[in-house]
Amino acid sequence: MQKDVLRLEELTNGDYKSLARIISIVENEHPLSNNYLLSLDPDYRIPVIGITGPPGAGKSTLVNALAEELSKAGKKIAILAIDPSSPFNKGSLLGDRIRMSGHYNNPNIYIRSMASRGSLGGLSEKAIEITDVLRSAPFDIIFIETVGVGQSEIDIVGLADQTVVVLVPESGDEVQHVKSGLMEIATIFVVNKADRAGADVFASKLLRMLRLKNVNIPVLKVVAETSAGVSVLIESMYSLLNTQNESLKLNLLAEKAWRLIQQKRTKDIDRERLKEQLEEQGMLNGFNLYRFIDENY
Repeated sequence: MQKDVLRLEELTNGDYKSLARIISIVENEHPLSNNYLLSLDPDYRIPVIGITGPPGAGKSTLVNALAEELSKAGKKIAILAIDPSSPFNKGSLLGDRIRMSGHYNNPNIYIRSMASRGSLGGLSEKAIEITDVLRSAPFDIIFIETVGVGQSEIDIVGLADQTVVVLVPESGDEVQHVKSGLMEIATIFVVNKADRAGADVFASKLLRMLRLKNVNIPVLKVVAETSAGVSVLIESMYSLLNTQNESLKLNLLAEKAWRLIQQKRTKDIDRERLKEQLEEQGMLNGFNLYRFIDENY
């Protein structure tokens, strides 16, 4: 117990080894996990920025550029990069934070890669808890880069204070399909790879679409590979954070609480056992799925 207390003290003092250890305990549902979570004192003033968008939009490169720029300004940054996971062992399928490898020895930047574990919304079910662990350490800002799975990636809206949706000029013909999902959760749109042909036209088209819907959301052009436009993006993020009202913060907290309660209440439901029960009863005459659930759960 004394070791656990020391580890939490080291976490709040910014010790990365203790941070990594506690995240692993929480992610793997170690018996000590709940004790740590109950003892956390997360600082909800630390902003959480979600970076999302379709595959190939350059999300990792953008996060890399943001972290580098903020680090130069003396900020401490945490990056939670959520990778697709294997459908067989739930482990990370990519695990390739190659673009961020230059930051691993930077004391101002902490990078953690984790598997989505099959979550269709682009977020691991443990992302909320791990974000609160990160908020218990002395960071200035936290970035969450989600799996690029398109419209189902709206889970990020219940976790992040802001959601940056990253698109590329080639998304022009796809924007009509994307808008019903990602378009509704953005607080900032970023047109990455803006040095490519068609970037200005695409950004203008996106802006017109937002105006037609009476939505006032910034559309910014960047070239993450060279950090062009990244400082303007950072200014925009902080400007929006300063104008965020308390009602929105409360809604975000309520959304996270709801998800955690939902997760807790369904934790003891074994899918294999559920399948066995359905196999036993599902083919019987008069089987009613709703009555089955009411009687068994």
